Amino acid sequence: MDRRLGASLAAEGLGTFLFFVVGAGSIVVGTFAPDAAPGLVGVALAHGLVLAVLVSSLGAISGGHFNPAVTFAVWVGGRIGATTGALYIGAQLIGSVLAGLVLRAVFPEAAWAPSHIGTPGLASGLSPATGIGIEAILTVLLVLAVFGTAVDRRGPRIGGLAIGLAVAADILVGGPLTGAAMNPARWFGPAVASGFLDNWIVWIVGPLLGAGAAAAVYRSLFAERPVEEPETLGDVVVAASVTRRGR
Repeated sequence: MDRRLGASLAAEGLGTFLFFVVGAGSIVVGTFAPDAAPGLVGVALAHGLVLAVLVSSLGAISGGHFNPAVTFAVWVGGRIGATTGALYIGAQLIGSVLAGLVLRAVFPEAAWAPSHIGTPGLASGLSPATGIGIEAILTVLLVLAVFGTAVDRRGPRIGGLAIGLAVAADILVGGPLTGAAMNPARWFGPAVASGFLDNWIVWIVGPLLGAGAAAAVYRSLFAERPVEEPETLGDVVVAASVTRRGR
């Protein structure tokens, strides 16, 4: 295996592991220590802040995806090959399962069992179809943040700040509804470690649907692309190839 690819896969696995240990762990802590329970805002900040740190610190190595939906979006956007993308997703899933197993080992069952180690769940009265729609919409915001600040070279170089803020904002809105995973691996690891697989389709299809749609829209409407535009040199009009924002 190419050394650079190996480093990227290690970064994706490690980053996903740390992301979920902190993110899902903040939910388990709420049961383990009720007096110090972070609540919805605390859970949103735990996810958003740790993701911002990880994207900023490991993004130069792997791109800082830590999310199969983001990797899928980057593939749709033409920025990663299918084989490399599949390897990224494999590393992310391994990291997510390890995170779930570590949380299960560290906390007593009475702490992790009620939330199934922080596995996302549907609110009472919501159908899986509605859950898929919610997850798709939430993921659109996340992927737009990724493309606008990390993928597009014209974007502001602000590390993982915008990406972390997008995740935190989505959790504040969607957390009580679907858990606001926006990430198939965020569901997969805790679900496998806890054995809670209910409504799995919501957190697989929803994020992938939203990620693919956001990437396709960004690529077709907003991405840079060369076009022919007339340019005047003195009295002579010539065709000049320039890079412009898609319309």
